[in-house]
Amino acid sequence: MLAASRDPIAAIATAPGRGAVGIVRVSGQGLAAFVRALLGRSLKAREATYLPFADAAGQPIDHGLALWFPGPHSYTGEDVLELQGHGGPVVLQLLLARCLQVAQSPGDDGQPLLRGLRPARAGEFTERAFLNDKLDLAQAEAVADLIDASTEAAARSASRSLAGVFSERIHALRDALVNLRMLVEATLDFPEEEIDFLQKADASGQLHRLRAGLDAVLAEARQGALLRDGLKVVIAGQPNAGKSSLLNALAGAELAIVTPIAGTTRDLVQQTIQIEGVPLHVIDTAGLRHGADVDEVEQIGIQRAWGQIEQADAVLFLHDLSRADQADYQAADAAIAADLPAGVTLLPVWNKRDQCSAGAMPLKARAEAVGELVISAKQGEGLEALRQRLLDLAGWQHAGDGLFMARERHLQALRRVGEHLALAHEHLAAQAEHLDLLAEELRLAQVALGEITGEFSADDLLGEIFSRFCIGK
Repeated sequence: MLAASRDPIAAIATAPGRGAVGIVRVSGQGLAAFVRALLGRSLKAREATYLPFADAAGQPIDHGLALWFPGPHSYTGEDVLELQGHGGPVVLQLLLARCLQVAQSPGDDGQPLLRGLRPARAGEFTERAFLNDKLDLAQAEAVADLIDASTEAAARSASRSLAGVFSERIHALRDALVNLRMLVEATLDFPEEEIDFLQKADASGQLHRLRAGLDAVLAEARQGALLRDGLKVVIAGQPNAGKSSLLNALAGAELAIVTPIAGTTRDLVQQTIQIEGVPLHVIDTAGLRHGADVDEVEQIGIQRAWGQIEQADAVLFLHDLSRADQADYQAADAAIAADLPAGVTLLPVWNKRDQCSAGAMPLKARAEAVGELVISAKQGEGLEALRQRLLDLAGWQHAGDGLFMARERHLQALRRVGEHLALAHEHLAAQAEHLDLLAEELRLAQVALGEITGEFSADDLLGEIFSRFCIGK
């Protein structure tokens, strides 16, 4: 765990730029004398007080509300002062500078009122809340997820994680695991009774229920991670297949230029849309082709397209039904398909059903027969089925209002727990021969589980997590 810094910290807690209201936040131990020197009076706990915020000469910098939260009953667990003034960047910088200035002024003992007050690092207020046991690590991460949520469903799920829903599920698994570990450890202390003791305690049944509970939490966590991270979908295909038209249709806005001229799209055009609350990061790319008429700029666009395809969660391979019966077009499509990265999740889609030539009708019928989508981006036909297919590709299963937010590191930790429990099951089946190995696998499973809530966490992991927060949070 990170060593808890005792330096008092201060920061502007609202987003950069102009706004109606701006907040300067200070956190540390023993702020009472500092508050009196800064504001010229003491404050009642958790009660908003309207007053002037004065500079060193006693002239008002601003007028606003001051809120005083004595520790440990505060966000960070320390004394916290919040100054809520007008949201101009200059005003807020002046208030922050005034806080730092007053901290260095001498108190009754001749020492600085608030020795060591410094600007806060990114995420340091929430880091202190974690280190002072106001939040566990999963809840602390949910703070950032709530701020960064790109859809309403993601925001609601992050709010549930912040309220402790995810942590409660992890703690329930931990309690069951600890109980099983106690049985096994007790059995190791009395080896002459180990088989009967574990059988009577239904250790096998407990382990089975624990694994089933883990599977349920992992399934929900996958959905929560999907709400947080979304799915990266790349639209690929030959020039003039309708890629830009499809992006515009999915986004409901004219984001990409659409013309009948081949190679109109030279660069990447990206838009995040949401389907049932799931964010989908859809990327329109340059048409994929070869030939002497491909100029240098278009070639760069094609290279970028292939780069996005390699990083995509799913590739929407768009075919043009109006040209699908042409031999050269079919050959070019086949060449693109052959160059797609191995293992890529591919969704073939046939566009321009409203312009389908007579020669392409058999291809259209064959595509529909095997379950491939046939749409018209221009007319909007088939788009709802496409949206549903994208959700299916993402693995989305609507879970109602009980879903919590999760991150990729949570999924990795849960998978490791599953691996250790699977090995524990094998050792339990071997009975007395491998009970020491059974105990070790259960211990490792608990360590992996504790990484989620921060019970067992490396300093570098915590530093990485909190460094991604915004300043003042």
